[in-house]
Amino acid sequence: MEDWQKVLVPPHTKIQETIQMIDAHALQIALIVNEDNKLLGTVTDGDIRRGILSGVSLNNNVNQIMNTNPVTIPKMKDKKSILEILKVNKLRHLPVVNDSGCVVGIERLEDLLHPADSKNWVVIMAGGLGSRLQPLTNKCPKAMLHIGGKPVLETILQHFITQGFHRFCISVNYRAEQIINYFGDGSKWGADIRYIQEDRKMGTAGSLSLFPITTEKPIIVMNGDVLTNVNFNQLMNFHRDQQVEATVAVRSFDFQVPYGFVKVKKDRLIGFEEKPIYTSFINAGIYVLHPALLNKIPKNSYFDINQLFEIMLLNKEQISTFPIREYWIDIGNMEDFNQAKLDFNEVFK
Repeated sequence: MEDWQKVLVPPHTKIQETIQMIDAHALQIALIVNEDNKLLGTVTDGDIRRGILSGVSLNNNVNQIMNTNPVTIPKMKDKKSILEILKVNKLRHLPVVNDSGCVVGIERLEDLLHPADSKNWVVIMAGGLGSRLQPLTNKCPKAMLHIGGKPVLETILQHFITQGFHRFCISVNYRAEQIINYFGDGSKWGADIRYIQEDRKMGTAGSLSLFPITTEKPIIVMNGDVLTNVNFNQLMNFHRDQQVEATVAVRSFDFQVPYGFVKVKKDRLIGFEEKPIYTSFINAGIYVLHPALLNKIPKNSYFDINQLFEIMLLNKEQISTFPIREYWIDIGNMEDFNQAKLDFNEVFK
């Protein structure tokens, strides 16, 4: 591995800088080292997203979220043994260190397996009326509105395809023929595209009960009005690492109260807080589901995705959350639709 020197970072590096470094290189890991290149820890995309979920600021130093006890190996030539260590420890990276603990290389699961394109299916929910975007949607489904000179849905598909996903199922209803006629069987994009034809409103998840494919691999489900440059392979890796049945992508959302708060204890004023800002996570409209979960959705009925997760929570099934730190916007209203048009060239070209 020739580029491992480029992912060495000192422990006082800011998390935000580390993110930029990880995104800029194919290794998808940062090795935290001291001035002698002695390994202090590792940071992956999953470590960063778990840090975000626990409230760690991206302005903090990276050593606050690093794995301080990574599995390492000495320099080895037997690729079969390296692969076995990776599999046993459920890892995708192994720092290679010398007798002094200094980094001399890195081994990566992807390099040893030479993976083919993803076999996972992607379901895109594109059946909505787009009422909040009228009159633009009077004669056009929301997912076919143009941003950046092409339909929103085409940008979504192309982003998946560039990351190795080629199996799509598009759920359609309102003016379905426009979507089907435009994308066809997907061969124009080198993809396999199938369709779920809704004959009435089925909520945000009801049409998943009609998913026509039998698969054992996790399924990505995404709303057709979301534009994002999230790394879907990192989403799948995160889901796999969490060993859960479902993962919900979330987005940080700040809300500032437009007034000054007065703090009161019983009948006494104890202080003030000027226009406080609260941060919450909102549903990003992107999910990874174990295919067996589709059996929990009532056949051919109106059903929202939240109902599925509520059933899972009642059954004490684990659901992980994947924080999106990349560009993300829901174009479902006119203000955000226009904002996406302004953002497009910078984000997607």
